[in-house]
Amino acid sequence: QLQLVESGGGLVQPGGSLRLFCAASGFTFDSYVIGWFRQAPGKEREGVSWISRRGGSTNYADSVKGRFTISRDNAKNTVYLQMNSLKPEDTAVYYCAAGRYGSLHLNEYNYWGQGTQVTVSS
Repeated sequence: QLQLVESGGGLVQPGGSLRLFCAASGFTFDSYVIGWFRQAPGKEREGVSWISRRGGSTNYADSVKGRFTISRDNAKNTVYLQMNSLKPEDTAVYYCAAGRYGSLHLNEYNYWGQGTQVTVSS
């Protein structure tokens, strides 16, 4: 059974950092692109970043470019999202998802985790 489990969320002050984890099981991990998405209260879910199957290609939403870094370790079936210089507007539930094509669009992803809450507040 394919499963994605996010962790690493929490409460952090503005300017702080967090590292999110997406642990995968039940499928051939390196056959899938992995994306990170987020959904703030009252807003639609939006794409944050994605990484290609072997990690050679990445892409970021303009709102996080230069602050967030996505990476993956296929030996550990894990994708990471390093988030630096966090802002209050980064507050959201963060989800990872697996798909066949690199995209920041939700409909390109077939499998989703349950999400982890990130709150940026003083």
